[in-house]
Amino acid sequence: MKIKKAVFPVAGLGTRFIPATKAMAKEMLPVVDKPLIQYAVEEAFDAGIEQIIFVTGRGKKALEDHFDRCFEVELTLKNKGKEELLEQIQELVPKTGTIVYTRQNEPLGLGHAIWCARDIVGDEPFAVLLADDLIQTGRPVLAEMVKKFDRFRASIAAVMEVDKDQTDKYGILDASQLENNIFRINDMVEKPNPEEAPSNLAIIGRYILTPNIFKHLGKKEKGAGGEIQLTDAMKSLLKEQPIFGYKFEGTRFDCGDKAGFQMANLAFALERPDLRDKLIRFIREIQKDF
Repeated sequence: MKIKKAVFPVAGLGTRFIPATKAMAKEMLPVVDKPLIQYAVEEAFDAGIEQIIFVTGRGKKALEDHFDRCFEVELTLKNKGKEELLEQIQELVPKTGTIVYTRQNEPLGLGHAIWCARDIVGDEPFAVLLADDLIQTGRPVLAEMVKKFDRFRASIAAVMEVDKDQTDKYGILDASQLENNIFRINDMVEKPNPEEAPSNLAIIGRYILTPNIFKHLGKKEKGAGGEIQLTDAMKSLLKEQPIFGYKFEGTRFDCGDKAGFQMANLAFALERPDLRDKLIRFIREIQKDF
């Protein structure tokens, strides 16, 4: 079955970025000149996704408006002859029915947010993208994962190696390598202490999941942090279905972290011909002070 739907859990409050996120959704924070959420949505569409499902919460109206028409802005750009910008904002708006919104009424974790989309997803495999994980790569990660799903017909998580002392920030795998970038997952642990981690292979925010995951999420068993963890549900799913890890090519930026967000801005800005030379001169200049 084709992967047609993607779930975006975007109900978080973004408290790490207060005061910037006091009245603005953290997913609308820009990397260069494009909101974080737009990078993730574009990645989904590039992978052949046909329906975007946003699991939102309070204070997310700006996110919803971003993917809607804004006639005042469009008219202003048209009258000023800024056709390229006009085309860009018109391309943001997918056809009616492509984006669906549902609410997560309680902050019960990533697993609960995904469970909130169960009736919209239905009985079919689906993707999950976390906008905080921004990946700079020449091979879009979700598109590559869709190819792997077509081959294995099983749940897949994007994985990467992390420093051993950072395992308490991720879901960590006990896995067997099948190929250069494919692992069969034997077990997984949510945020283990470094001395207890089975490896340094971590799951990051790209998944393709079979609908069986909803049965396990629906048990609403609380794990690390008192939240319903996706990792715990996937661990239960392992007892009845295989799950694979795809080690992607590229650099992942944790844009839920202030330093990671600034690094993403710099890395993506340096890809831009209109910004690169100015930034390189600036970097060389300030390096003298360190």
